[in-house]
Amino acid sequence: MRILSRYMLSAGDVAHFPAPSLPEIAFLGRSNVGKSSVINSLVDKKLARTSNTPGRTRAINFYEIRRAGQPKPEFLFTDLPGYGYAKISREISQDWALFVDPYLQERATLAFCFALVDANIPAQESDRQLLEFLSSRGRPHAVIATKCDRMSGNDLTRALRNLGEEYPGVTILPFSSKTGIGKEALWAQIRTAVENFLVSRNPRVDLPLQGEVG
Repeated sequence: MRILSRYMLSAGDVAHFPAPSLPEIAFLGRSNVGKSSVINSLVDKKLARTSNTPGRTRAINFYEIRRAGQPKPEFLFTDLPGYGYAKISREISQDWALFVDPYLQERATLAFCFALVDANIPAQESDRQLLEFLSSRGRPHAVIATKCDRMSGNDLTRALRNLGEEYPGVTILPFSSKTGIGKEALWAQIRTAVENFLVSRNPRVDLPLQGEVG
């Protein structure tokens, strides 16, 4: 199924968030973990902008997503500012307090959160804190282990096992934006998340994402 996507807006303040309407799938992670690359791989186009300077995104970017043949967007992707980049970590922390924390805690249409981690490096404390935060707020979430193409099969297996030990009980999805590893599984998780959210809001709703995507 072909996916159509469109940039909607960037919000650097709670007042600039779009009115809650469609289910939203959030992508979070450390700076330079590959959030934009994952989003672009999912929609097969350069939708999310990448930067040569990690941590420069200072807003939540909203993108409309729909299947080809559907007249209206069916859900949104949201790309949140990165964290953990030493040179500007204090500024980013201030931004999180102003509009990222309220988004994660209060956004009524936030259906699911994907926390991205680099499969090539050991688990980071900041990632662990994010997952604990999402759990404490009752936000459904999973981990995307990025840049898996850089590892051999044995190394990848070992890395995923270590991540599972560091983040027990959390679904971990290996992914590579270069080779497409994990793309189908990630779309399946997104479909399930959107469908579960719609059913929770209205048990009699017609589910929009039946069938294969991606």
